Amino acid sequence: MLGLKLPTDPRWANIAEKNIEEILTDHAYCEQKAASTAISLIVGYPEKPELVDKMTALAREEMGHFQMVHNRIMQRGLVLGRERKDAYVGQLNTFFPKGGDRELRLIHRLLVCALIEARSCERFRVLSENLEDKELSEFYHTLMISEANHYTMFLKLARTYGKREEVDQMWQDLLEYEAEVISNLGTEGLIHG
Repeated sequence: MLGLKLPTDPRWANIAEKNIEEILTDHAYCEQKAASTAISLIVGYPEKPELVDKMTALAREEMGHFQMVHNRIMQRGLVLGRERKDAYVGQLNTFFPKGGDRELRLIHRLLVCALIEARSCERFRVLSENLEDKELSEFYHTLMISEANHYTMFLKLARTYGKREEVDQMWQDLLEYEAEVISNLGTEGLIHG
């Protein structure tokens, strides 16, 4: 369903479980950045009512997820650590050229967002199926469903604002690139790392 070209090795969940404080902190910041991205899309494209409506709802939902993750951090007697640089997202953001047509830049951003959500969904599935901590396993199962909805929303929006065939080709090219990126990650206790 997600179209990812390279699945996460289930052993990544073992790395994550051994570094659960790192995973939770990284996850909290992923949710915060997703909310910030939604707000940034509103600011950048206020003339698109469907986009503004969907991004407003998304920003609220992502901050709700941030709060849920933060609550789990506090329940474990931990504190939210410092934000980590997300090498995965940084590399994805280099795929499409900078500048150029404003509408095309929107499609590029929506596709990158769709891919981040798809990979997050897939990683949450791996966590939900492999964590020994049952509460966290169930938590990640619930979030996996949300991420799948976000992925499809972003992809649908990209197809709304561009020609379907062109958008689908860009999507396939981005998926191929992402497989190269993710093949060099997965050894750290980070959601995308």
